[in-house]
Amino acid sequence: MNAFSVAACDGAARAGLLRTAHGDVPTPAFMPVGTKATVKTVDPDDLRALGAAIILANTYHLHFRPGEDVIGALGGLHRFMGWQGPTLTDSGGFQVFSLRDTIVAAGDDGVTFRSVYDGAPAHFTPELVASIQATLGSDIAMCLDICPPVDVSRQALEQAVRRTTLWARRQRAAARPERQLLFGIAQGAADQELRRRSIGELTELDFDGYALGGLAIGEERPLMFETTAWAAELLPNEKPRYFMGIGDPEGVLEVIERGVDMFDCVLPTRTARTGSALTWEGRLNLRNASFARDPRPLDDGCSCPACTRFTRAYIRHLINQQELLGLRLLSLHNLRFLLELTANARAAIEQGRFSAFKAEALGRLAAAAA
Repeated sequence: MNAFSVAACDGAARAGLLRTAHGDVPTPAFMPVGTKATVKTVDPDDLRALGAAIILANTYHLHFRPGEDVIGALGGLHRFMGWQGPTLTDSGGFQVFSLRDTIVAAGDDGVTFRSVYDGAPAHFTPELVASIQATLGSDIAMCLDICPPVDVSRQALEQAVRRTTLWARRQRAAARPERQLLFGIAQGAADQELRRRSIGELTELDFDGYALGGLAIGEERPLMFETTAWAAELLPNEKPRYFMGIGDPEGVLEVIERGVDMFDCVLPTRTARTGSALTWEGRLNLRNASFARDPRPLDDGCSCPACTRFTRAYIRHLINQQELLGLRLLSLHNLRFLLELTANARAAIEQGRFSAFKAEALGRLAAAAA
């Protein structure tokens, strides 16, 4: 049975439901990033209260620290981190290939690199990555892929597409837990021929879902959105579509409009660690002296713990004094902002008014930036 169904469409935008072993995920869905089996400063109860339905963890980092065998012996990723909802684990491919200075050799068999933790040599193959994710017990596993840099030569991009397909075929054949879903990742940057080839080869393998990788890595945003539009149309209607690595409010709305169902980004918690809040007034830098006596919440109408109990002045005080509560409150708020934006986008799709919702939201954000 297909794990995904589309409940409503408004243009290319879709509202759907993804069924996993640990629960259902309404889509569009923003996935908070818990790189090392934790969303920084936020506990699982917080995530549920904020509206998160699924979170992402990092195969690369968990493989090295504490190791998938440790996590497996302690009951798997869900029990280890105290989160009983759905989880997605990436393959570690992005980490390996973005840390290019650590790569020793890459070939059809896999990639050899030095661990970012201690420099020890390591070798990732599709089969090993499948085994790691099986031991972690995530609900959705991602295929090992090659995400080349934005300025790569076409020859190298073509090689990345070829190997991504080769590795996806091998991981598709590898053993995995009975109810673990497996997503393939299409590469090809904005090159129409190569991305079409990648999508065509992957869809022939009939994965449970498909990701658009190799975007949001430095290319011009209009080109990124244009590529997303035509690439999403090539993916199967009955399977979920995942845009890897986008989380700013404008970007979220743009990819939803183009038919994307899932997306993730470290932006809300990383922005919090810089002392900034995502709001309908734009991004607020709470270190700014203008907030020293500001009695207002971060965002009027927001129901997060930061906005319902504390003032901008207090949160600024916490941030400037390097108090951990300040980072936690900003993380809670930023996550809530994106999760609520996504939930409201879903409701708008169901009501057939997504275009109006998007225009209104972008108008508010643009007015704040003016």
